[in-house]
Amino acid sequence: MQLELAGVSKQVGAETWLYPLDFTLQESALTVLLGSTRAGKTSLMRIMAGLDEPSSGQIKVDGADVTGVPVRHRNIAMVYQQFINYPSMTVAGNIASPMRLRGQHDIQARVQEIARTLHIEEFLQRLPAELSGGQQQRVALARALAKDAPLMLLDEPLVNLDYKLREDLREELGVMFTQGRSTVVYATTEPGEALLLGGYTAILDEGEVLQYGPTIDVFNHPVSIRAARAFSDPPMNFLSAQTEAGVVRVVGDTALSVALDAPVAPGPVTLGLRAADLSFHSQGADCQLQGQVQLAEISGSATYVHVDTPVGAMIAQVPGVSHYHLGDMLTLHFSSRRVFLFAQDGSLLRAPEVNHGSH
Repeated sequence: MQLELAGVSKQVGAETWLYPLDFTLQESALTVLLGSTRAGKTSLMRIMAGLDEPSSGQIKVDGADVTGVPVRHRNIAMVYQQFINYPSMTVAGNIASPMRLRGQHDIQARVQEIARTLHIEEFLQRLPAELSGGQQQRVALARALAKDAPLMLLDEPLVNLDYKLREDLREELGVMFTQGRSTVVYATTEPGEALLLGGYTAILDEGEVLQYGPTIDVFNHPVSIRAARAFSDPPMNFLSAQTEAGVVRVVGDTALSVALDAPVAPGPVTLGLRAADLSFHSQGADCQLQGQVQLAEISGSATYVHVDTPVGAMIAQVPGVSHYHLGDMLTLHFSSRRVFLFAQDGSLLRAPEVNHGSH
């Protein structure tokens, strides 16, 4: 299915929930809607589904205008954070229900396959009420996958699951989506989830689509500071700077000069640096900065170290679980080749060269 949005907007009273946007989803591929809470992801998905009508614009499916066509007349599968299962059916019955409606033959084998992928095969004979919230969420997701609809809309479907299970399912779902025939739209607030799932990403921020393209390209070349901020977790470090004679001089209480490998017009810029590109060892680095530890937080398999430096607050992402004491003095190292530069209007001037084989 090819889904096209042309001039689609949504206003509720005096509030604008979605500003006019145009984009065509890649057919039979995964598109991640990435943005913070209240960015407009759910509003956009409800319009795509036919649950809501846009205030302006058209929704086209395979070239035909379906604006205003209600959801019951569209062949789509949906999973929202507020999942719904049939309470009187077993888990197996819930998963099989869309296949029975289609008169499918290999139902039992397909139910087993989907249940195995979502780690719920041991619950197949249970009723939804006997399951935890996270297990029920997986049943709703399994039923959506079983429907094999040409358009599948998933609104933060893994949000109720524990960290380890989310990690496992992201990878398995990413593989399923690439092998399937459905056009999949998957909303998330987590940049890491978008990267793991791959496919295409549309960055939403305050009701606007800032950028749309292959996920890895959007990550490596965010078109603006807003896009870079939305696609960085932990947040990208931004520093005020000036370019002059092949060098970027960071504005602060101390001199920090970053050599440029290509000329940039002289003037004020914003220097951007991802937390993962800062380290506490000098290997491969040509720039350094002294700082004092303000906070160290462990997040999954990484440690985020907040450091107060003479040019501003910085966050470094260190692999593994590491312990730092408040007030410790440290030296941050980074490579000038990993620096982003943004113009005064926020648009991208320079992005680091892509290091193939890694993010």
